Amino acid sequence: MTYKIKDLAILTIETATGKAKTLLESAKQKLGFVPNMYGTMANEPALFEAYSSGYASFRAECGFTPVEQEVVFLAVSRANECHYCMAAHSFVADKMSGVPTEITDALRDGRALPDAKLEALRHFTTIMVERRGRPSDGDVEAFKAAGYSERNILGIILAISVKTLSNYSNHVFHTPVDEVFAPRSWKAA
Repeated sequence: MTYKIKDLAILTIETATGKAKTLLESAKQKLGFVPNMYGTMANEPALFEAYSSGYASFRAECGFTPVEQEVVFLAVSRANECHYCMAAHSFVADKMSGVPTEITDALRDGRALPDAKLEALRHFTTIMVERRGRPSDGDVEAFKAAGYSERNILGIILAISVKTLSNYSNHVFHTPVDEVFAPRSWKAA
């Protein structure tokens, strides 16, 4: 068992103050609820703000489709063995991003994807996490041959940084999966 935060609680709009409260109110306005992960990250508002900003930038500016975005987020979260983000992004993939269930399930299981371009994205993202940002020339050439660019590599680095913030926060908090995400709960093998 890994360390679990003991001195901090999952913040809510009612228990948070200052910047943390403002950030949580903004999250509720956007999502309709405050996910447990946000309540943990809000204990350090700078962390939550960095996560929120980077996440929004990746979604809006890095040129990946919603399906590709979920492939990246799920590949990173699986490599980091984050139970919370696997459940949350599986839900988002299924209900919001239009990812076919067979793609989401393959990502959750660590299996190759049936779509060659998405598989290249999954594979390259996993390599970037596992090799700590040190792909080989061959890895990059295969990624580019699938239709991606060097700029896309930088977008993946942003997604890895954002998911690392959330994955690691969830690890030390042992963040409970929200009820809405619970049907897609996941456990590392």
